[in-house]
Amino acid sequence: MSVTEAAPPARAAGTAAPSRFRMSWQVLLLGLFGLLVLLSVARVLTGANDITSGGTFGAALGLAVPIGLAALGGLWSERAGVVNIGLEGMMIFGTWFGAWGALQFSSPWAGVIAGLIGGALGGLLHAIATVTFGVDHIISGVAITMLGQGVTQYLSKLVFEGMPGGGETQSPRVPAPERVSIPGIGEPLQTLEAKGWFLLSDVAGLLRGLTQNVSLLTIVAILLVPLSYWLLWRTAFGLRLRSCGERPVAAESLGVNVYFYKYVAVIVSGALAGLGGAFLSLVAAGIYREGQTGGRGFIGLAAMIFGNWRPGGLAGGAALFGFTDALQLRQGGVSVHALLLVIVLLLVAFAVYQAVRHRHVRAAVISAACALAVFVVFAVTDTVPDQFTSFTPHLATLLVLSLASQRLRMPAADGVPYRRGQAS
Repeated sequence: MSVTEAAPPARAAGTAAPSRFRMSWQVLLLGLFGLLVLLSVARVLTGANDITSGGTFGAALGLAVPIGLAALGGLWSERAGVVNIGLEGMMIFGTWFGAWGALQFSSPWAGVIAGLIGGALGGLLHAIATVTFGVDHIISGVAITMLGQGVTQYLSKLVFEGMPGGGETQSPRVPAPERVSIPGIGEPLQTLEAKGWFLLSDVAGLLRGLTQNVSLLTIVAILLVPLSYWLLWRTAFGLRLRSCGERPVAAESLGVNVYFYKYVAVIVSGALAGLGGAFLSLVAAGIYREGQTGGRGFIGLAAMIFGNWRPGGLAGGAALFGFTDALQLRQGGVSVHALLLVIVLLLVAFAVYQAVRHRHVRAAVISAACALAVFVVFAVTDTVPDQFTSFTPHLATLLVLSLASQRLRMPAADGVPYRRGQAS
């Protein structure tokens, strides 16, 4: 029996429907283009050419993939009503099993499958604890993260210690998936990028970073975003799964096996997080190291929340966090200093939007004051201290969540304990 969405209540005649902002692919692409224009302005005014170089965008893509996969895993779980704080632990399982599988079978794709299985096992443990036994979702997630750290430490000592190049905290070098490029456009794009023209050179840098020397696993990860959207929003399976995160009692009354869909969602969530972990050991580093995830599971959770529990939004959030991480890794304080000017322009635009569109004078004044403060810091400094640049991705996470908090809507039954046959 299928689940149907309830119709909205009828409005009185002559009453206009309230306008509501909806994140769509068109809005997301328009926003990314506007951000590229602001980055181009900052590059021209500051001379920080690396801020939009092909190398920066390529590094940002690689850094965004594990965050995006963790965010996508969180989306699957929370759309079914299960909070997954254990994404970090499932990524840890993925890093270790990914390296082990690649070494054991001398194939990076065997490592990818092993990473998926390792993360899925973490998801299965989370599902057993939360769905079957009713353990608090936060407690279970934290426990799985701690379990992942302890189990992988033990397994490293058991398996990698004694191998050539291995040890109790790392594996030997592992084979990496193949990298591909679109032929014939690399050199023309690099030539156009080197000219330093406004916007055109920045677009060339973006295209070069996204089309040259890209891992096949990166392409697979990108394709998983539209695939997840199609499965969750365009199929009966996805409608039933999402109903378990909105109204599980109503879904049960219509014949949906709520336990089954929650289990599927959390196991898929773990598998996606494990794939993100495997990406770190197989592609990003070419080796497993203890502590390799570096909190990316939690940043992925933040990207999912920023994206309002939607695939397009979380992809944008992952790209943003990956870009800030790439900046601090490449030119450090110089690029981050140029990024301050971008923040000033964004705050000014936000202040104008609040004043003109919504007539929120208080919000506009606060945004304008923040823009002035950031501009003063930008004007009186030439670079940003290294201690601050390493914190840039985490600061971006906090700022984005604080600015987007008023427009967020989590699934209604997310984190709510469910028992079969309970009253609504």
